Amino acid sequence: MPAVTADTLTLPRVGAAGPGDTDRPVRSITTGPRGYEGEGFPVVRAFAGVSAAALDPFVHMDQMGAVEYQPGEPRGTDWHPHRGFETVTYMIDGKFAHQDSHGGGGLISDGATQWMTAGSGILHIETPPAELVESGGVFHGVQLWVNLPKRDKFAPPRYQAIEGADAALLASDDGGALVRIVAGEIDGHRGPGLTHTPITLAHATIAHGARLNIPWRRDFNALVYVLSGSGSVGPVAHPIRSGQLAVLGPGDRITVGAPGEAIDVLLLGGRPIREPVFHYGPFVMNSRAELIEALEDYQAGKFGTIPPNALMPHHGGGTI
Repeated sequence: MPAVTADTLTLPRVGAAGPGDTDRPVRSITTGPRGYEGEGFPVVRAFAGVSAAALDPFVHMDQMGAVEYQPGEPRGTDWHPHRGFETVTYMIDGKFAHQDSHGGGGLISDGATQWMTAGSGILHIETPPAELVESGGVFHGVQLWVNLPKRDKFAPPRYQAIEGADAALLASDDGGALVRIVAGEIDGHRGPGLTHTPITLAHATIAHGARLNIPWRRDFNALVYVLSGSGSVGPVAHPIRSGQLAVLGPGDRITVGAPGEAIDVLLLGGRPIREPVFHYGPFVMNSRAELIEALEDYQAGKFGTIPPNALMPHHGGGTI
């Protein structure tokens, strides 16, 4: 169950559709393959098989878990570089520790989000804290990569710690869905995340039998990713289930239903950048020459240095 919950009866309700509003139709539904990231934690590659044009301004997304780790099992990533985009790590349940070469860092836990602008270049690590490795426990989250337009590729690195309680909370018009807005705006309610690229990111829990119909900016693309459960999406109620991504067409609103069981979804979209994207490993740039430059700058130590008190992956047994 997601860490951030609320009594939907006491929350502001999403406004009803206007007479001229149209629901966004479903263009495609894809199933993300499962794999492993970093030192071996399980992920679903949510965007696999979807065209870059349909995803723009997003580049990559992994669902991490959900998994119930036994003692000694949790894994994360070691220190690694990024340039040219923003990483968004949203922990639905569990804990992840972060540190970077520009002084950012902290513990991301139970509904919190860390929003890191890699910009001109940064080194960072994300790993389960030692106490979680030793004890085991639930681990479920999402990492999203948001592209930066050419003018912001070399912006100074920035770190934002967004606690779960900071998210704006809304209820569906029927009171059966809870919406947590992490960034962007929905129906006049704005989330706390500060973004270079205009986007909206929200997590909705829709109870069995309920339906969420929510306004969405026409100049944004629209994606619905199912974190858990199964339900329907779009005006003709296409079936969709855990690990699947729906790409929606143009319109004014997004509809997700839960006729058979409760469903948790990510709602995300943004204003397309429509610039060339050259993506190689941890670098997202506008040309092959910029990728080569990023690799050379990283090798030359221009992304900063690992601090002397560096966080390191913890493997249990009392060693760090």
